[in-house]
Amino acid sequence: MFHAVGSPFVATTPVASLIRHTARQEWRLLLVNMITTLLLAVTEAGSFAVIFQAAGLLAGAEPAGPPWLADLPRGTLFQLYLTAALGLQLLASGNRYVNGVTAGYFAARCQACITPEVHRHILRMSYACASRFNVGDLVHRATVSPLAVQLEIEQFGQICSNLMLALVYVATLAILSPALLVVAIGLGLAVAGLQRALRPRLRHASCALETERREVAAGITEDIQVLRLLHSSAATGHAERRMAQRMAGLEPPMRRLSRLLSIQEPVSDLLPLMAALLIVALSWQLFGGSTEALIPKLVTFVLALQRLNLRLIKTANNYNQLAENSGRIEQLDDLLQTRDKTFRRQGGLPFKGLKQGVRLEAVGLRFEARLENTLDDIDLSIAAGTTVALVGTSGAGKSSLVDLVAGLQDPTSGMVLVDGVDLRKINLDSWQRRLGVVTQDVLLLNASIRANIAFGLEEPSDAAIEAAARTAGAHDFIAALPQGYDTPIGERGYRLSGGQRQRLSLARAILRDPQILILDEATSALDSNSEALIHRSLQAFRNNRTVVTIAHRLASIMHADLIAVMEHGTIVERGSHLELLALNGKYASLWRLQKRGMAVRKAGPIP
Repeated sequence: MFHAVGSPFVATTPVASLIRHTARQEWRLLLVNMITTLLLAVTEAGSFAVIFQAAGLLAGAEPAGPPWLADLPRGTLFQLYLTAALGLQLLASGNRYVNGVTAGYFAARCQACITPEVHRHILRMSYACASRFNVGDLVHRATVSPLAVQLEIEQFGQICSNLMLALVYVATLAILSPALLVVAIGLGLAVAGLQRALRPRLRHASCALETERREVAAGITEDIQVLRLLHSSAATGHAERRMAQRMAGLEPPMRRLSRLLSIQEPVSDLLPLMAALLIVALSWQLFGGSTEALIPKLVTFVLALQRLNLRLIKTANNYNQLAENSGRIEQLDDLLQTRDKTFRRQGGLPFKGLKQGVRLEAVGLRFEARLENTLDDIDLSIAAGTTVALVGTSGAGKSSLVDLVAGLQDPTSGMVLVDGVDLRKINLDSWQRRLGVVTQDVLLLNASIRANIAFGLEEPSDAAIEAAARTAGAHDFIAALPQGYDTPIGERGYRLSGGQRQRLSLARAILRDPQILILDEATSALDSNSEALIHRSLQAFRNNRTVVTIAHRLASIMHADLIAVMEHGTIVERGSHLELLALNGKYASLWRLQKRGMAVRKAGPIP
C-alpha cells in the first residue's frame, strides 16, 4: 500500500503509477519546478551572505569581498547590501511563486487524469464484481480521489522544496559555528522525533475517519435511492436517526485526528525559543567576547535558525497532511488494485449474427456469498428465430439464466455456446450490441424521454425514436405530455407510472434493432389490456428475432416455441404450452391457478 512517507514517484501502487505516467508526459513542467527549487535555495544562500556582511558592517568589521567594496563609503556600502538583500528576496519570492504554480499545474493535470481513470476502472469491472460494492462507497471514492491525489502531489512538492532550503540553512549554520550547529541539529531531531511518533497515529486515525466517512456517504446515497420507500412507509424519521448514529460514529475519529494535528505546531514553536536562549547564553563564550565576531554571526545564526525551524515545521505539517490523506489514498489504491477483482472481457471473436442459436450445456452458477448453486446442470437450446419462455416461482433462477445469456455473468461450470462457440471467447461488446434487454427493474436517466429511449446510441433520428415508441405502445402517452419527447422524467423516472416506465424501457430496446430480445418480466407493471396491445405490437417486431422472455402471466407466453419451467435452479419441465398442459405437471398447476384467479377477477368482488 501507498504510505504517506513514500514518494509517489517511487512507490509501486496504482495511484503512484498514474502519477509517474503523468510525470513522463509533463516532464517540462517538472523540470521548471526543479530549476526554481534550486534557484530558490541559491537565492536564500545569497541572502544570508549579504545579511552577514551587513551585520558585520554595523558591528564595525571590515567589508569582505572585492577590493573596490572597501573604497566605497560605509553608508553607501550598507545601502548596497540592503538593496542586494531585497533583490535576492524578490528573486526568491518569484522562484517560490513559479515553483508553487508548476506544482499546482502538475497536481491539476494528475487530478484531471484520475477521475476518468477511476470512472473507467469502475465501468470496466465485471457486472458481478461491481455489484459487490456499495454504490455510495464507489461514489465517495470517486469523488474524493481527485482532491486526494492533488493534495498528495502538492505536499510532496512542498516537502522537496522545504528540505532543499533546510539544507541551505544547515550549511549556513555549519559555516558560522560548528558548535552551535549541534544545537540546530538537536532542534531538527526533536521535531523529527515528534513527527515520527505522530505519523503512524495520524495514519491510523485517518484510515478510521475515512472508513466512517464512507459509511456516511453510503448511507446518504442509499437513502436517496430509496426515497420513495422512505416517504411511502413513513420511515424518514428512522433514516434520520440512523444518519445521526453514523455521524456520532464519525465524531470520535475526527476529534482524535484534531488532537494529533494540534500537537506539532505549539511544540515546534517552543523548541526554537529554547534553542535561541541557549545560543545567547553560549555565544559570548563561543565567540570570545568579540562584538565584531559576535554580532554578525549571532544575527545571521538566529535568522538561519528561525528559517530552519520554519521549514522544519512546514515539512512536519506536510508529512502530517500526507498522513491524514493516507486513508483516502489507500482507499483509492484498494479500488484501483486489480488482483482481487474481475473485469469485463476485452477482445475475442467478433459476433456477426446469430445463425444456429444459443445453447447452455451443463451450466452451473454459484455466487460467492452462497453455499449452494443458483443454477445447477442447466441444459437448454434457444434456436435462432424462436421464442423461449422461462417460468417459475421467485428465486427459481430465471433472471440468473438470462444474465448468463446476456454476458453479465460467466457460468461457474459448463458453457454458454453461441453457434457452437463459447460465449467467453466472443467479443462481449459485439455480442451485447446485438441484444435488447428489458427488465422488471426499469433503469431510467434523469433526462428527457428522448434521451432515455436513445440511450447508448449515436444520435438516432426522431423518426426512429418515434417508431420504437409506437411499437412499445408509448407514443400516445408521450404525445400527451406538455413537452412531448423532450419532457424530463425526473430521477429514475418518478414522474411516470410504472407501466409508462416499462414502455420506455421497451422502446429503448426496440430502437437498438436487436437480433436477440431478452424480456425479464418486461410487462409486469402493465394491466392486461395494455399488455395484450404490446404483445400484438411485439409479434410484428419479433420477425425472425430470437426472444428469451421471463413471464409471470402464463397467458402472455402460451404461443412461445418452447417453455422451460424452473424450480430451485434447475429446469423441471420443458415443451410447448399444449405439451406442458398434457404433461399435467408444475406448469399445468400454475396455469390452472392463474385461470381461477382470472375468473375471480372477472366475477368482481364478493357481495
